[in-house]
Order: sequence, then C-alpha cells, then structure tokens
Amino acid sequence: MKRTVFAASLLLSTLFAIAQERTFIDPGGIWPDDKGNHIQAHGGGIIKIGKTYYWYGEERRQGLDREYRYVSCYASKDLMNWKYQGDALKQADPENLGQRWVLERPKVFYNKKTKNYVMYFHLDDAKYAYARVGVAVSKKPQGPFRYVKSFRPLDKESRDIGQFIDDDGTPYLVFESRPTKGFYIAGLSDDYMDVVKEVSFIHAPLEGGAIVHYKGLYYSIGSAMTGWKPNPNKYATSPSLSGPWTEFKDIAPPATNTYSSQSTMLIKVEGTKSTTIIYMGDMWKPSTQWDSRYLWMPVEIGDGKLWLPEPKKFKINVKTGEWGLSE
Repeated sequence: MKRTVFAASLLLSTLFAIAQERTFIDPGGIWPDDKGNHIQAHGGGIIKIGKTYYWYGEERRQGLDREYRYVSCYASKDLMNWKYQGDALKQADPENLGQRWVLERPKVFYNKKTKNYVMYFHLDDAKYAYARVGVAVSKKPQGPFRYVKSFRPLDKESRDIGQFIDDDGTPYLVFESRPTKGFYIAGLSDDYMDVVKEVSFIHAPLEGGAIVHYKGLYYSIGSAMTGWKPNPNKYATSPSLSGPWTEFKDIAPPATNTYSSQSTMLIKVEGTKSTTIIYMGDMWKPSTQWDSRYLWMPVEIGDGKLWLPEPKKFKINVKTGEWGLSE
C-alpha cells in the first residue's frame, strides 16, 4: 500500500512538473523558476557555457538578512525554463561602507584560460559616493563566489555597469561615469580581474548600458538617469567598438517609457537558421522590489536600426535561433 501511494505521489509530482514547463516568455508577467518562485535576478546578465545559459542578478526576495547582499544564479537550456541554482554570492559589507550599502547589477564572465568565473558588480555606499566596481571569483558557474577587491575602472567613478562579450570571445566592461557625462567601454586584463584599456567613451549621460554586434555593426543602448522611474531608452551604432558612434535615437515610442522598463542586456541567440536579438529589461518596483518584473522581447534590428516592438508573449527556439509570438 505504501509503495502504491508513493508511486502515485511520484507520478503526480512528475505530471505537475511537466505541466509547469513553460513554452513561452511573458514580458512583464510573473516568471516562476523550477520551484514555482518568481525569479529573483534583477539588474542581471546572462552568459552561455556550452548549451547552458546562466542568469545572474540581484536577489530581492522578502525575508533576506539585511546584513548581506545576495546574487542569485539560474540555469536554462531554452531561455524559458529556469532552474534555481542558489545564491552565487552572499556578501557581508566588504569595505565598511555602512548600513544600506549597495551591490547592484552583477555580471559574470568566464575565463577559459584560468577557468575562473569572474563577477563584476556596482559597489557603493548609501549616498552613492563610493562609486566602484567589486570583483568576486568562483571555479563554478553557480558559485559560491569569493569577494576579492574593488576599484574604480580607468580611475573613473563607476555606477551602473553592463557587460559585452564580442563574437570572438573578447570581454568588455561597460560602466557609467557621472562626472564625465557618459559611459565607457573598457577591455579587461588577461585574467579578467582588472580593467586595462579604454576602448571607447560615449559622450551620452546614459546608464543600463548594453551592447550587441549584429551583421557588421555594434548597437549600444542605454537609459536616461531617472532613478527607479523608466524613461525612453535610446540606441546608437558604430562599425567599431571604438567608434565613431551615431547620435542616439529612441528604441520604442517615447510615450511608453520603453514599456515601463530599463535596459540591462541584449541577448544574442545564434541558431542554425536565424539570429535573434532579445532586449532584456527590468521593470522596477521600488516599494516591492521582490515583485519587480522582467521585460524581454525580440527587437527589430538591422541596417543601423533597432526597434523594440510592443511586448507580447513569445517563444524562442535556441537551436534554430527562430522566434514567434505565442498563441
């Protein structure tokens, strides 16, 4: 009898898991992980190792110990279904920054030579006066990551950061520097532990910087600095990362404020039949941060133009690179 009950319970659990598998991405909706919890990966970034995508972001769930800051990690084979890998980083105040210290916008790079996963993040005090990047390392993609140091890249103030990995695997850090009224694209050292070269300075006061290379052009997007409030994100193009960059233009109807989102990354899905570029944005809810949502949507891109269409449920095939609206 016990075996029968156990078998029935196992069958129901399996059927429930299968029923929960997602076949689409719902921009702005609740996005449950494999445990049924809303994904907590805000201000995040994604890397692909082999056939697995790893999504890192700020952990904002309720009930967290306020003495720590958390970076979560999720894994997926299809970009639609994500398995929670735990907290990749659980960090106490590393440099006596005081209460309400800040760890934001974590981004992870994988160094094939050292076999290290290197995490960069915005590290700051409550007044946003520290303005540095923090660096942590791990031998595994899911962590645990170990805090190593902080610094100001290129000796500049750094707040919002982004990442870009070019088609040849070269890594770059993107960071906003308020005193210079723009953002930098900077090359990393061989071990990825330092910023060693200014590749480009884009004289535009934008944050949430994201870059993608598509059919011979680099596309860079960012948002105006309006805090938690969304605004019309903009884009520019260049034949080279070093520039020259075009004037910035809107990526969506300005009145929508980028459909109430802020850019954090552009995901390039290269398949056997097509290449899709997905805009990855955050829909911040400052008073209920744990309920902040994600706005992902394939963009219309090519010939120097980039446009974010009205977000709708869509499905993506990471093998072929094709996408379509979900019925």
